[in-house]
Amino acid sequence: MSETQDDSLPQVMTRVLKHAGGSVVDTVLPPQELLSLAGDPLSKRLWENVTFLDAPWCEACGFPFEYQIADGGLCGRCSVRKPAYDHARAAMAYDDGSRALVLSFKHGGRTEGLAGFAAQMRRAGRDILDGADYLIPVPLHPSRLIRRKYNQAALLARALGKITSAKFDPDSLMRTKRTESQGQFNLRQRADNVRGAFDIRPGAMDRLQGAHVILIDDVLTTGATLEACARTLKKAGARQVDGLCLARVAKAAALPT
Repeated sequence: MSETQDDSLPQVMTRVLKHAGGSVVDTVLPPQELLSLAGDPLSKRLWENVTFLDAPWCEACGFPFEYQIADGGLCGRCSVRKPAYDHARAAMAYDDGSRALVLSFKHGGRTEGLAGFAAQMRRAGRDILDGADYLIPVPLHPSRLIRRKYNQAALLARALGKITSAKFDPDSLMRTKRTESQGQFNLRQRADNVRGAFDIRPGAMDRLQGAHVILIDDVLTTGATLEACARTLKKAGARQVDGLCLARVAKAAALPT
């Protein structure tokens, strides 16, 4: 079934209220902190093959380069059409070396790595975090939040807010449209899927005027979701909108023009 044909927002929120109690706490922080990164062999093994990203990279989208380039250099895709966001950065490559680590956090409730994730995101995003006002997580639709029990982007943003000067802001941006999973789509289809999916929450317009916003998400693939969010925030008055993700696809073949 198409996600746009599902329950209305009031029906979804009714189910949220019926899940009140323990599930509300789980939405904020899942209970499954099963293993310790410091002493668990499995956790160490999940980290050991990760490729951490750093400059040189595309000034706009953060696509990693294999060699040093001049300041402000753009990848081929961004030189043709710059994205709606101003800059994007990611802490690690999303590949065979990181997939298990990322998916265990995203879908498996493995939140014990949050401090390490936030530290690596701060490292990778040091140039865009300087002077930023707000850390805004890419929101989930309420119906998906019920199923997943937590928004992994919100957990990352909150952890990052503890170690940076930018304020954690989960209340400015909302998802108004249930979109289908992006994994099945190509670049153009991803952009179509999230078009019109986000809006500004009532009361947030004033604080966004002239603000420097950092969008937080788990995985950057084509950037379609970040672009849709950035357009919404800039229309609302944000001066600069950057993206900072835990991981990104770093193969040119996966980023068609």
